[in-house]
Amino acid sequence: MFAPFSLSAVLPALRAGEMLLMACGASKDQGGAERLAAVIRPEALPMNGLPVGTMLGTENGPLLKVEGRAFWPGWERAVFLARAVSDIPEGTYALNAERVGCALAVITLSDKGFAGLREDESGPALLDRTRGELLLCHERRFLLPDEPARLRALVLELAGQGYDLVISTGGTGLSPRDLTPEALIPVLDRRLPGFEQAMMAASLQKTPRAVLSRALAGTVGQTLLFALPGSRRAALENLDAVLEALPHALEKLGGDMSDCGRA
Repeated sequence: MFAPFSLSAVLPALRAGEMLLMACGASKDQGGAERLAAVIRPEALPMNGLPVGTMLGTENGPLLKVEGRAFWPGWERAVFLARAVSDIPEGTYALNAERVGCALAVITLSDKGFAGLREDESGPALLDRTRGELLLCHERRFLLPDEPARLRALVLELAGQGYDLVISTGGTGLSPRDLTPEALIPVLDRRLPGFEQAMMAASLQKTPRAVLSRALAGTVGQTLLFALPGSRRAALENLDAVLEALPHALEKLGGDMSDCGRA
């Protein structure tokens, strides 16, 4: 759940599409950092900072969209990466922060894909299918080799940036390089066996070989995580098995206290 709030920020002159760093407080380094970053009053930010997909604007319309976070020498507090959605004159602004919809990251795990030897078909298909079911405020795709440490680090970073939903594809079989579950299970706060059972049941209706799949579902903080098979068809079959439940699951994970039952 994201409660709108207001903040004050000193912004440099920007053209639409340009990126900037938004930092809390003052820089310890009086050099280039101050020229690159907007300054936000530290007390203006809530505990979860500015999650990706947050829109910052005035009564005249949006000015900035938060697209991530960065680490910048000299800043003691969080630094957020934002993109100007319109031209911005230099000045001090009273900004309203709003976030409508979910932030989605899709990660494709493929040694050949990462090396440029195979086109990624699963990632774009999963993004398109999810986009048709959920209102998205931000979306991003990643392509990684089958390396557990890199996947684990990326998932933790995405959760820290405020992504609501992270879907990986690849690495859930029995080949020697299929290590996605081994990479992700240690960082999960909770497994979601109902989602996993639904995906397995849907796959078994297509092929008895589905028993080899180790598709995974769980949570990392307030991020809902799925690890799906690598083939486009299998990945979509697994996603379709749980897609209808995603909006409600995200609401509950975000703090919705209403009853789950239907009249």
